[in-house]
Formats: sequence, structure tokens, C-alpha cells
Amino acid sequence: MNQIVPVTAPLLPPLIAAAGDRASVRFLEFFAANIRNPHTRRAYSRAVGEFLTWCADARVLSIVDVQPLHVATWIELQARTVSVPTVKQQLAAIRHLFDWLVTGQVMPVNPAASVRGPRHVVRTGKTAVLEPAEARALLDSIDASTPAGLRDRALIALMVYSFARIGAAVGMKVEDVFTQNRRLWVRLHEKGGKDHAMPCHHNLEQALAVYIGEAGLAGDPKGPLFRTLGRGTDTLTRTPLPQANAHAMIRRRALAAGIATKIGNHSFRATGITAYLKNGGSLEKAAAMANHTSTRTTQLYDRRHEEMSLDEVERILI
Repeated sequence: MNQIVPVTAPLLPPLIAAAGDRASVRFLEFFAANIRNPHTRRAYSRAVGEFLTWCADARVLSIVDVQPLHVATWIELQARTVSVPTVKQQLAAIRHLFDWLVTGQVMPVNPAASVRGPRHVVRTGKTAVLEPAEARALLDSIDASTPAGLRDRALIALMVYSFARIGAAVGMKVEDVFTQNRRLWVRLHEKGGKDHAMPCHHNLEQALAVYIGEAGLAGDPKGPLFRTLGRGTDTLTRTPLPQANAHAMIRRRALAAGIATKIGNHSFRATGITAYLKNGGSLEKAAAMANHTSTRTTQLYDRRHEEMSLDEVERILI
């Protein structure tokens, strides 16, 4: 029987290596086998690494020696320097790691289980949104005579009109744009392995159809829908567009369109949801279109009350 050989100690935090081979293998499995989302894996890896480094500085010799007091002290220190949502995410990472080690019989109890994180109540999201006229102006400002312009206009339109997350958008393949009931549909591969399909708004339908047709993507159904440009060229490659590149593109396009609001990839999801609700759409339907499991999440994207607040502020006539 082949024995699993753990990665050598230099690749492991000292506290993990000190706990032996079983702890080393279980630690690596936590990130490789237990966490499938690459963004969650990256965030958890950073949080765990910072915590274990702090523990080593506090002269904790092994992961099995970590106590609730260590976790609570570190969380308290983190709360002084980073935001509350970040602290809560860090605590979640530590809890999940120790749960994994407990079920793997590396340690008897989870020292983070009894540690409470800071209180955080969110009623409105912080994502910047655009007025419908601004979003329309941004789309119209893009030169669609080039492959880059066609791609950028289609990507922004997708996020506005389908409420798509950027991760789901850049993860699409050409075949995820399809015809059904004589209408163009999009299939989004959302978080948690959930597929979500919805019909296209007529503006989105036009942007996608022109992009796929003029960029010559129809013959590559398994290829990525949104692609990078070749270095020094205006030719699309077969490499999927990374989220960071999409963010840089959006900021560049917004600046060129004279939009001062500091928007990001998620801004178009909030913009589309707010515009839909302002025009009589229901919160329940918006949640279904956004693939939210709860309308409470959708409410974070609803910025209609901000307009009401601005109107009230302008009543202060001095």
C-alpha cells in the first residue's frame, strides 16, 4: 500500500509541521480538497497564514497547542486594523480549519468554536452604483468597431442586464449563450456549482450577438466567451479574461466616459437590480434573477432609498 508522503516542512507553517505527518497532510487537504472556490481558498490561506505566524511569534509550538485565548486575542488585534467583515472572514477561516483538523483526529476540540467575532449589521451594500443614464452613456461610449470594444460592451451589458457576478461572467463559454423559444438566453455558472439561465434583455441580446458574430466565436462553442487580447495586438486569444483585467477595463472605460464614480465589477449588478426595482420590478423576482437564496441579500443592492435621502437633504434651504 502506497503511503501518502506530506509536502516537505519548508512548504508548511512551522506549527503544522511540528504536529507531525498526519497534521501536515490534513492541513494541505483542507485547501486542496475541502475548498473548491479559488477566491475563498486564497482568502482563507492568507488568514490562516497570518494567524499561524502570529501564533509562532507568541511561542505556540504546535497547532495542537492553540487555545481559545490565542484565537480571541488575535481576533481582537485584527479588529483594530482591518474592517469588521474581514475579521469575520478571518475567524471563519480559522474555525473551518480547526473543524477540519478535529474531524481528521489531529486535535480533540476546535479552539475557535467558542470565540465570538465582532458584531456587524449591514442594511445597505457599499458597492458603488450608476444612474441608468450613466450606465447607458458608458455602454454608448465604447467603440464597438474593434474586438476589444465588442467584448467590453458585451461584458458590461451582461452584468447590467442579467445581474451576473463577474466570476460567472468571465467563466462563461461561447455555448453558454444559446437560443431558446426564439430568444437569446445566457447560462451563468454561479457560486456553489449552481447553473442559472435567464433570457436576455433586447439590448444584451444585440450586444452578445454582434460580439460573437463579428469576433468569430460561434465556431468555438467550448472556448471562453470573454477573452484576453494578444500582447501588442487587438486580436482576441483563447485565454479567459481574468477578473482583475475586467476591473481595469471597467475603470478605464468609465474614465473615458467621464464617469467620476469609482465603480468596480460588482457595480453593474447593483446598478441593474436598482434600475429594475425602480421600474416596478418586485424584490422576489429580482432575487430570482440575481440567483440570490434570500431577498435580504437582494435588498443590499437596492439603492432607491439613496435618492429619497438626497431629495430630503435638498429641502434644507439656507
